[in-house]
Amino acid sequence: MEGGSLWHEYETDLRAADVWEVYGSLALGQLAPQLLPHVLSKVELVEGDGGVGTVLLVTFPPAGASEPRSHKEKFNVVDHEKYIKEAETVEGGFLDLGFRKYLVRFKVVGKEDGASVIRSTVEYEVDAEHAKNVSFVSTEAMASIAEAITKYIKEQKKSHEQAAE
Repeated sequence: MEGGSLWHEYETDLRAADVWEVYGSLALGQLAPQLLPHVLSKVELVEGDGGVGTVLLVTFPPAGASEPRSHKEKFNVVDHEKYIKEAETVEGGFLDLGFRKYLVRFKVVGKEDGASVIRSTVEYEVDAEHAKNVSFVSTEAMASIAEAITKYIKEQKKSHEQAAE
């Protein structure tokens, strides 16, 4: 068995609490397909309320024939104090490609200057005979989501400020 992890950090001038309002809720799954349809086609709530135990069906746009088209993921951690969310694939997706574990973790870290960092991590384990499929593991989608969500939050804040004037 082979395992590993990849991570990406996206720095933003937004406060960690503002970023977590989206990342710590079901809004992330609703917004990502709207903002990035080339990354995520659809995210559907299967069960839960956004807390631990919530299950989502995530559908990706058509890609290579051997890449996963959809998977179900379950929230194992939703920590509103430490700003951490973990979602593990429980059906389909990378599991169909010989992976035993595929987990995504988002952590929003506040900085002393009031800014924050969105740290996205993928942890995986794959059977030795499917080790070549590790090449499909990437943080590219999470990096795109972090950038798009940050831009969205800034636009929302700006429109609220303009409406208040």
